[in-house]
Amino acid sequence: MKKYRKYIGLAAIVLGVMLIVTGCANGNVTTPPHGGLYGWIYTWIGRPLQNIMLQFSRAIGGTNGAGWAIILMTLIVRTLLLPLMLNQQKKSVTQQERMTRVQPQMLLIQKAMKRKDLTQQQQMTLAGWQRELYSKNNLSLTGGMGCLPLIIQMPIMIGIYDAVMYSKTLANSTFFGISLSQKSFLLAIVATIFAFIQGYLSMIGIPKEQKKSMQTMMLMNPIMTLFITMTVSGSVALYWTAGNFFMIIQQLIVTFIVMPRVKKNVAKEIEHQPIKEIVTQAKIDDLLSNKVTTSANDEKTEELHENLRNRNKGKQNRKH
Repeated sequence: MKKYRKYIGLAAIVLGVMLIVTGCANGNVTTPPHGGLYGWIYTWIGRPLQNIMLQFSRAIGGTNGAGWAIILMTLIVRTLLLPLMLNQQKKSVTQQERMTRVQPQMLLIQKAMKRKDLTQQQQMTLAGWQRELYSKNNLSLTGGMGCLPLIIQMPIMIGIYDAVMYSKTLANSTFFGISLSQKSFLLAIVATIFAFIQGYLSMIGIPKEQKKSMQTMMLMNPIMTLFITMTVSGSVALYWTAGNFFMIIQQLIVTFIVMPRVKKNVAKEIEHQPIKEIVTQAKIDDLLSNKVTTSANDEKTEELHENLRNRNKGKQNRKH
């Protein structure tokens, strides 16, 4: 579970920011924000998006125009971010494929690290082997997941929230009978189902060892989606639903187009540059069997240092 703490941390950051934004959107706030980062996002991102969505709503017309405008704007933003997201997921898939190849060596290190009778020197040696295993096999310690897509998306998501919530036309409209100004249980359920489908698709083609560890993450996104969409207005829930639907399309591209190509490329790379063997069971056994010898040597070294200190004290006393 340790290797996935960074993903849990990212999810916690997203949830925290979304709670702040949706908390503001869910109250009786009618005046757009001024000053500070939140005000800057509204001025430069939220208001332009608001104007575009209002134009879409007028162009589409009808009682469902505002809802379709929110969906259309969401899909436009997601489409613009698609190349960046696909590139990031390509890196992640590449990392997963390489991790699969070094998994036997990683398991040896992890099993040895679980021993409670390890000396400090042995722990340092194992950690050094792990770093060497990563570096010599072109593996990233961050798991191939960068923060750039998240950093770019956060102000855009907040901007869309602001665009909807500070426009009476958008917030007070309906979409197929669903009020965009009130909480919608139906949209919350649909958004959660879409999140679960996306998570299920992301597990296709993943090795069994990694699947077990990723199951928690697969469930986290639907749970977070349900919690957020149940606490916000229908307009924001509609944005979330449309975004999750687009994520399903993105995941289909990754699972059935990007992933097979990456696997072939990684296989070709390994043919020319085989996986470097850093750790073997023999090296682990040799390291662990030297524990007693190492401890004895440490005691002898400490005894030698103590003798030298006593001799130096004796010399100093004779001088005085």
